[in-house]
Amino acid sequence: MSTGYFPPGSATRRVIGDPAALIGGFSALFLQALHPRAMAGIDQHSSFPDDFWPRLQRTAEYVTTLAFADTATADAAAARVRRIHAAVRGTDPVTGREYSADDPDLLRWVHVTEVSSFSAAVRRLGLIDPGEEDRFLAEQVRAGALLGAVDLPVSRAEVDAYFAEVRPELVASPIARRAARRLALAPIPTRIPVGLPVGPLGEMAASLALARPAWTAVAAVAIGLLPPWAKRLYGIPRVPDIATTAGLGALRAAFLGVRRATGRPGPPR
Repeated sequence: MSTGYFPPGSATRRVIGDPAALIGGFSALFLQALHPRAMAGIDQHSSFPDDFWPRLQRTAEYVTTLAFADTATADAAAARVRRIHAAVRGTDPVTGREYSADDPDLLRWVHVTEVSSFSAAVRRLGLIDPGEEDRFLAEQVRAGALLGAVDLPVSRAEVDAYFAEVRPELVASPIARRAARRLALAPIPTRIPVGLPVGPLGEMAASLALARPAWTAVAAVAIGLLPPWAKRLYGIPRVPDIATTAGLGALRAAFLGVRRATGRPGPPR
């Protein structure tokens, strides 16, 4: 069997396999909402709150499949996402422009926000150095290409340059703010979801039981991880970086503690 696109020892497995990346992934959702056309696709083609946790689970499964599964399984997962994207199109009410989920510009936005948020969270705790972060971003170009994304940044410097380029298009519209409130006040299930993938999402469900105070802590740290310019767009008061870092470290420790207590296997590195 193929070892997949990202073999053992890759920066991708090191980053995606760490619980801190999950919190970075939640931060990416707040960031993605600032792009009007990307947000329109989510807003018009998702059912909230009914689809919130299933959608989150599907996203986590896709990310972990690409990182850890064999090549054939990863290719099949990417093909399913491309088929879904083909039906996601419409008109953005904020800009009046048409959008489609397979638009290269929107694929680039979603890709960059996700992978840069994953790696920034893991780097925040000193678990990777800048060189390994750049290796992760370069490796993830392959993941983006599976969905049709092109011209993707391969380093943190290129990520920062991309955000500077796209920033004039970003706005904390009423739709974006509504999405942010939905994320911050996500519907809490009455029981732990079953069938969660091996890795941080399953650990989060098991460790925090998705109680409201626990989710509030997750959301607060995810917001704290946003780039300063994104916080300014939302009008979020400045929170000391040390508080965000401490919260991220505490959440990571909780997830790892549940992994040990429950015997859940960690993702292969």
